[in-house]
Amino acid sequence: MAEYDNRIVRGAATVADTMDMGLRAHMLRVYNYMVGALALTGVVAYVVANSPPLLNMLYQQTATGGLAPTMLGWVVMLAPIALVFFLSFRVMHMSQTAAQATFWVYAALTGASLASILIAYTGTSVAMTFFVTAGTFGTMSLYGYTTKRDLTGFGNFLFMGLIGILLASLANMFFKSGMMNFIISVLGVLIFTGLTAWDTQKIKNTYYEIGGDTAVAGKAAIMGALSLYLDFLNIFLFLLRFMGDRR
Repeated sequence: MAEYDNRIVRGAATVADTMDMGLRAHMLRVYNYMVGALALTGVVAYVVANSPPLLNMLYQQTATGGLAPTMLGWVVMLAPIALVFFLSFRVMHMSQTAAQATFWVYAALTGASLASILIAYTGTSVAMTFFVTAGTFGTMSLYGYTTKRDLTGFGNFLFMGLIGILLASLANMFFKSGMMNFIISVLGVLIFTGLTAWDTQKIKNTYYEIGGDTAVAGKAAIMGALSLYLDFLNIFLFLLRFMGDRR
C-alpha cells in the first residue's frame, strides 16, 4: 500500500513538473511575441518619422505648426483598432499562421500611427519613458505571474475604470480641460499597470485551462501577447504625457 501511495505521489509530481515546464515555455512564447511586436512598432515608427515621403502621406502640417492626419493617416490610425477586434472574435477560427500575420500587421500599423510621437517629443525623453515603462511593466507582470492571490475581481474593477477614462477622454475632447487631462493620464497609468498583473495571471490560468491542446495554446499565446502589448503601449503613452519633453 505504501509503495502504491508513493507511486501516486511521484506520478503527481511528474505531472506538476511537466505542467510547470510547459507553462514556462508558453509564457516565454508570449513574451517573445510581445517583445517582437514592440520592436516592429518601434522600427516602423522610426522609419516613417525619418522618411518625409511616408510622413507626408500620413500627416499634413497645420497652421499652428503641428501635424494632422491625412485621409490615409486616419485609416492607418483606425486600422489597428479594427484588427484588435478582428483577432479577438476570429482568432479561434483562423490558422495560427494567419493569426500571427494579423498580429504582425497590427504591430506595424501601430508603429506607423505612432510616428508623430517621435517628431513631437525629444528622443531622450522617449527613450527614458520607454525604460521606465519597461521597469514598471516587468515588475507588475512578475507579480501577476507569481502571486497566489486571485486577481479576477481586481481585473473587473480595472475594466470599469478603463471604461471611465475612455468616456472622460471623449468628453475632454470638447472641454479641453488641462486638469481633466492630468487626471486621465494618472488614472491611465494606474489602470494599465494593474491590468498588466491581471492579464499575466489570466494568460497563466488560460494555459492550465487549455491543457495539452497545442493548436489552441499557440493562438492563446498570440492573444496573450496582444493583451500585454496593449498594456505596455498604454502605460508608455500615458507616462509620456508626464515625462515627455516636446520639441
